[in-house]
Amino acid sequence: MNANRRTRISRLSAVGVAAAASVVVLAGPAFAHVSVQPVGAAAKGGYATVNVKVPNERDNASTVQLEVSFPVKEHPLTSVMPQAVPGWTVKVEKTTLDKPLKVHGKEIKEAVSKITWTGGKIGPGEFQQFPLSLGQLPEDADQLVLKAIQTYDNKEVVRWIEEPKEGQPEPQSPAPVLKLTAPVGDGHGAAATDDKKAKDSTASDKHDDGKKETASAASASDTTARVLGIVGIIVGVAGVAFGVLAGRRRAS
Repeated sequence: MNANRRTRISRLSAVGVAAAASVVVLAGPAFAHVSVQPVGAAAKGGYATVNVKVPNERDNASTVQLEVSFPVKEHPLTSVMPQAVPGWTVKVEKTTLDKPLKVHGKEIKEAVSKITWTGGKIGPGEFQQFPLSLGQLPEDADQLVLKAIQTYDNKEVVRWIEEPKEGQPEPQSPAPVLKLTAPVGDGHGAAATDDKKAKDSTASDKHDDGKKETASAASASDTTARVLGIVGIIVGVAGVAFGVLAGRRRAS
């Protein structure tokens, strides 16, 4: 292989690497979309705290508004509470239910249909999380689809509303999906988990107290033994001294 041919191959290789790198860079933002992530256990029939994670996908614009819609007709939630996010104003909208729900002996006639955050800003290369407390989660579904609309300060609107289908490629603008698991404990999701942790902690404390009492008793016993040992030594020394003095008196 002559020098010119090696040079051409090296140039082609360099171009190929650069092209591959550009594909990776350009493809990166496509995977960054609005998503929902459990903070606690997202159990069916229970309650959970989740984060709606919103990345900014533009290099020349900032996200200034987020709308999240809830499946109020298919799976109405009796409780939806947003946590305050510094710099953002939140608006909660409710819809009257066709059929009221009964929860803990109370009749629920309305359910949250949409929450909108405005006033803040998510700059290029940044993301923001919007915490929500949700419940009761549906018992007859394996997931909860929360459709989102992201608005930028250049008036661009991205609709994350396409529901992903199992066994099919991910859609271009997938809606955030909260996966639901089997009920935990008494069916209160994160609350049940926390209660179990509390019980485990109490049992552990009792076990530790038992260890402390045993250690304390052993320490007291060891101290008593040491004191008796010292007393014995002192008595022994006194006896020897008395014997020596008595011997000297008899000798004189």
